[in-house]
This record gives sequence, C-alpha cells and structure tokens, in this order.
Amino acid sequence: MTADIEIRNVNKHFGAMSVLEDLSLSIKAREFIVFLGPSGCGKSTLLRMIAGLETVDSGEIAINRERIDHLPPGKRGIAMVFQSYALYPHMTVRDNMAFGLENIGMSREVIDARINEAARILEMPHLLERKPGQLSGGQRQRVAIGRAIVKEPKAFLFDEPLSNLDAALRTRTRLELAQLHQRLQSTMIFVTHDQVEAMTLADRIVVMNNRRIEQIGSPMEIYERPATKFVAGFVGAPAMNFIDATLDRSSGNATARFSDGISVRTAISSDLLADDKYSFGIRSEDVRIVPPGQGNADGVVDVLERLGERTLIYIRLGDGQQIVGSDVGNSRVAVGHKVGLAFDGQKSHLFSAAGRAWHAREA
Repeated sequence: MTADIEIRNVNKHFGAMSVLEDLSLSIKAREFIVFLGPSGCGKSTLLRMIAGLETVDSGEIAINRERIDHLPPGKRGIAMVFQSYALYPHMTVRDNMAFGLENIGMSREVIDARINEAARILEMPHLLERKPGQLSGGQRQRVAIGRAIVKEPKAFLFDEPLSNLDAALRTRTRLELAQLHQRLQSTMIFVTHDQVEAMTLADRIVVMNNRRIEQIGSPMEIYERPATKFVAGFVGAPAMNFIDATLDRSSGNATARFSDGISVRTAISSDLLADDKYSFGIRSEDVRIVPPGQGNADGVVDVLERLGERTLIYIRLGDGQQIVGSDVGNSRVAVGHKVGLAFDGQKSHLFSAAGRAWHAREA
C-alpha cells in the first residue's frame, strides 16, 4: 500500500502569525521526499498537517485523490515517527509495537505476524522482549520505526528522527532508512534541517524558507542549479561563496568584475541579464588554489580545514573579503601563505538583488 499526496493552496496561522502561505506540492507514490529548511520555516508544521496533528486553515490535502484534511489522524492511513521516539517505558518492544493495533481490535495472530515481519525487516527480533530502558538510542529509534511499519500505512512521516543520535549512529541509521525505503517501496516524507540527510536520502528535496517553498528538485539539481540565493547558501558545505559584482555585458557572455579589479568571465548569456549589479556565486570546489599570479586573484590564507580527501582553504582577498577554495588533501599550503585563486567561470552563478538565480549554460 502506498500513496500519492497532493497539497493544494494550504495556509496556516497561529494567531496573527502566518506559518505557511498558499503552499502547493505533489508527492508521487513511493517517493522519498525531504522537507529541508532552517528552524521556523514551517516544515514540521506542514508534516503535522499531513498527519492530522495540526488543522488546515484553508486549502486541501488529498491522498490517492481523496481529500483527508477533515479526517482525524487515525483515519488517514499514515504513520508518523517522532524525534522523541515516544515509547512506553513500562512495555516491552513487542508490546510497544502491538499497542496501536490492539486498540483497533486487530486479532492477536495478525498482530504477531506484523510484529515479526517488522522485526525481521529492521533486524531486531532479539530486542522484542526488552524494555526501552535497556536499549540504545539507535535501537529505540528502530522500535519507533517498527511501530510505524506494523500499521502498514499508505505513507511514513519522519519528523527529524535522527537529531537525538550521535554522529556515527546518525550515519548508520541514515543508511538503514535508505535501505528501508528500498525494501518497503512506500511513500516517505522526512523533515530535517540537516542538508547531508537531505542530500543522501531524498529522491526530491523541498527547500523551505520563510513560510514558502523556495525550490523542489533532486539533490543534485538543488546543489548545481539553486533557484535562489537562499538555496545556494543553505545547501552545500561550506556555503557557496558570494561576491558583489558589476557585470560587463558587452559581449555574448557576461563578465563579473569585483571591487578590487578581479574579473571572471561566466558562461551566462548577457541577453538574460537586465541589470548591471549582481551577486556572483561560486562553490569552493570550483575555486582552485594555484601559485600567486596564475589565477584570477591572489589572497592570503586565513584558515585551513583538512578533510582527508580535500583541504578547504579560507583566503582573504585584498579588499578584505574571504573566499573558500579547495585544494588536495595533502595540500602544502599554510596559514599566512600568499596563494592564487582560479575561478571556474563555467560553473559560476549570478543572483539578482531579489535573490533570483542565473546559471552557466542556462537556456
């Protein structure tokens, strides 16, 4: 059982405060969708509205073309996994997983079969007779997911389920969730502010900010062709470099000129650009470290971040701006060195004052 989910022109207020404004979204059956955005952007509220834990002020939510926003949570065919696990401490794992099914009068035979199958899928048959206090954080999260699986829902909703786990366990549980989606082939919606979780789990990412959707796309579409300056700065670690630029649009492709005389020729057609002033954007991997005088600009190294396979290098330009570039993992560059920066203009971006993006090779 799986679900198409349709959200049409949804609005939500808490008192005088607007939380979501005229938001529409289509989710296909079997998709893994991630709502990504900063705290307060409305992503958890939207998830709770789908689940029926928050009311819809206006607009509609439908599952498989049937409107469900007027139904109570238990009638929507959805299972939700919370950040806090919400397990009953006095019950065993088996009893926690059985509780909801017992409340709707399901037979013991069916309940046991569903619990055993969920335990097999999650590789936790050995945990069924333990109580939550005897489990690690990762095991408790697995029980919460198992409690959702036994309901055989049309869709799974995850509200920041990994945020209570340590770094190593988050990585392992993230992998388990991806494998679970492949096994169950169910519609899944996952809320997070962690871009790594979004990039590694999602079929499509819904980037949210300030009560609305900024962009919807596959992880690499979001990363390589951000629709707005907010998306470009929010997705990617480190964040995209931004430099105020004046454009020379006299030839076919625009050339960005910076305050200290640096210029970079982009692959963005001048015909697409109406103004002369933009924010020039480029990711750290597209700024190579070269010997002084052999790139687009020179600067002095402020900070190094050695990440193993590459080294991130923070360089101070002559006008005081800081740019993040990338070098090999065993880079010989040191703090205080003067280095050159070679910008790959073919992979650069331009952003208007309103935040709209233009990209290289844009038609």
